[in-house]
Amino acid sequence: MVVTVSSEVLGSAGTGAAGTGAARSGSAGATGAALLADLGAAERATVREVLVHEPVPRAELARLLGLSRASLTRLTRTLIDGQILEEVGVELRTRTGRPSELLQVRSDAARVLGVKLTADTAYVVVTDLAARVLDAVEEPLADRRPEAVVAQLAATHASLTARHGSFVATGVCLAGDVVGEGRARTVLDSAWLGWDEVALEAMLTDAIGGVVRTENDVRALTEYLHWFGPVTGRDSLVLVTVGTGIGVGLVIEGRQLAGRHGRAGRLDHLVLDPAGPICGLGHRGCVSAYLTSGAITGAVRADSYDAAVASARDGDPAAVRAFEDAGRALGYLLGTLANAVDPEALVVTGDGLAVVELAGEAVRAELARTCRAQPGADVAVHPFDFRDWARGAAVTAVRHVLGA
Repeated sequence: MVVTVSSEVLGSAGTGAAGTGAARSGSAGATGAALLADLGAAERATVREVLVHEPVPRAELARLLGLSRASLTRLTRTLIDGQILEEVGVELRTRTGRPSELLQVRSDAARVLGVKLTADTAYVVVTDLAARVLDAVEEPLADRRPEAVVAQLAATHASLTARHGSFVATGVCLAGDVVGEGRARTVLDSAWLGWDEVALEAMLTDAIGGVVRTENDVRALTEYLHWFGPVTGRDSLVLVTVGTGIGVGLVIEGRQLAGRHGRAGRLDHLVLDPAGPICGLGHRGCVSAYLTSGAITGAVRADSYDAAVASARDGDPAAVRAFEDAGRALGYLLGTLANAVDPEALVVTGDGLAVVELAGEAVRAELARTCRAQPGADVAVHPFDFRDWARGAAVTAVRHVLGA
């Protein structure tokens, strides 16, 4: 099992400072966005494959889509004329030595709005179709009531539309269960916002128009990592987020696993030690009883999670022990998931990543003890940034537009 720490900060490529960004897109973006709404299934599939693999040689794209070169030429000509795709050079094919044109999605083809909602803040990004951040805004929520949040997002949408032009789609993600389709798509519950059965997608569609997609935040982040993150191109991966809560995203055979009710991956109460501490839901010795920020803070009897981290860094025995217990819980969770899914990659992120810094050996030891898969998957640890979750919301919206 190989554990690597990535130096890449997700969201760094092209990310502007909060409240700043690129100038309004020109006619190419307007043309591409208009065409995207009317694409047929074959054209949408072509854009999807180019997005994920760009820059991609025409010959490879034809193979991925199962098309003849002539059929692909007809499809791509429409997309190039419509200012969605562009040719960016030539690559010599290894086997034949013949040149093959490279295709990629135009950076100005369309603009997408992505939003991550927390209990008190809206993290908003403007991206292109490939989730490259062009602008970013961070806004405190003035009022948590659903109608107030929708009104605030509508105002932000209008402001950013004036700056960047119209958006081909808007995605919003938040912690909680999001189920259903169309106007029936509902946030069943979101504990941090205090919401129950909120038709956020329909409410926001009525407020801003256009295509709107709402999604659970871990699922949205998983979609981003699968398509555009450092593990892109993998047919299987597991995402584990650690912090205030614990989330799991699963990609198997190229598609994210949702489950019947959209709740696949609920392993935050997996039992590690039947004689262990009790979590907030009354489970004894589960992963959440050790790994969440609240569990660590309580074990250390600190005033805050940051104070617990500081104590562990200073060598306080109780804090060091709490983080080692959390590390073992994370390793156990990762090992269990590796056994169940046999993924190509495991990714860990979240605002509780101090556990990897302070108890990395405990994580690795428990992962090795628990995981029976050989050879093991790589484990990538990535810095935490809420803008990445907003990018995930944007990717969710793009996938919805393209029928993915």
